[in-house]
Amino acid sequence: MNPISPSRKALGGRAARNLAPAVLAAAIITGTAACGGSDTNSTGTARSTRTVSPEPALTRSASPSGRTQQEFAASVSAAAERNRQQAAKLLEGVQGRGNAVEDVSVTGLPLAKTEQFRSAVVRVTNRTDKAAFYAVKVEFVDASGKALDSVVLGFPDTPPGRTVTQNANSRKAAGVKTFPRIAQAERG
Repeated sequence: MNPISPSRKALGGRAARNLAPAVLAAAIITGTAACGGSDTNSTGTARSTRTVSPEPALTRSASPSGRTQQEFAASVSAAAERNRQQAAKLLEGVQGRGNAVEDVSVTGLPLAKTEQFRSAVVRVTNRTDKAAFYAVKVEFVDASGKALDSVVLGFPDTPPGRTVTQNANSRKAAGVKTFPRIAQAERG
């Protein structure tokens, strides 16, 4: 039989168990308060909640570049469009499938009935020793092999020996069972 401690006998078993967390919390609070002063000048500021950087309301923007989230999204979209236009221009002069078809792969993403577009992941591996621009044309084809849509992507400054990815999205192929394929790929 287990011996019962004197404090447990005095308080009863259940009361001692309920009291233990409160005693532990009080010990932690007392120990924290006894740790010493704060290195902040304001009263009542705990060390763990001290502000290290200016409040977002005091700065022009919360982003490091001073741009809003909408401005950043617009600049990303503009850069993607410039890359797409550069890729389309590069692919205009390409005879056949291009010089980089073996460096590119595509995988279709699962299609949900509620999706508004068909999507595929395009991977480009730069097998050269210099950064390169890749232009890739992805076609979304149906079961008979008929191309329903094509999407051109530009992969700027792809590092040597590295693989980069982008999504190719088609609204025209939405709701139809299609398969993505690489129509052309050119390293510029």
